[in-house]
Amino acid sequence: MTVPKAIDVISDMVRNSPNVIVGAGTVLDLETARRCLDAGAGFLTSPGLDLKIVEFAVKHDVLVISGAMTPTEVITAWQAGSELVKVFPCAQIGGPAYIKALRGPFPQVPLIAAGGVNHETAADFILAGAAALGIGGRLIPKAAIEQRQPERISELASRFLRIVQTARKKTLR
Repeated sequence: MTVPKAIDVISDMVRNSPNVIVGAGTVLDLETARRCLDAGAGFLTSPGLDLKIVEFAVKHDVLVISGAMTPTEVITAWQAGSELVKVFPCAQIGGPAYIKALRGPFPQVPLIAAGGVNHETAADFILAGAAALGIGGRLIPKAAIEQRQPERISELASRFLRIVQTARKKTLR
């Protein structure tokens, strides 16, 4: 929701990209969550734990990815119905080592490492036990949007995908 006219962007993407799952990020309140679903968002995510948003999404049978930083927030989000829990800001609070530490008591909770993830650290987060990565500006640079460079974004996404696939193969050994 930090993008100007984010609700309009969601609505436009849902209409014009039927093969893409469009979600809403940085959802900070219940009214915004409602507007995002009305625009067609397929999932909601927030940087922190807001139980009202989690309950709203669960009630409307929409995937919700709640943000959490502490172990208490992780388990609270999971128990409330957040199907994945986004550890944010992950790099700033310990990075891959923090994900690994959380995996100990919470092996059943799929954790998303978000905040500060880049090409250099992505594999480390997966190897530490992150189920997925939340990547913002490193995946969709402002300049690529302003200069209308979808191929640049596709290339960055492909690079991240290769990094994650390679790291996951290592975890299966």
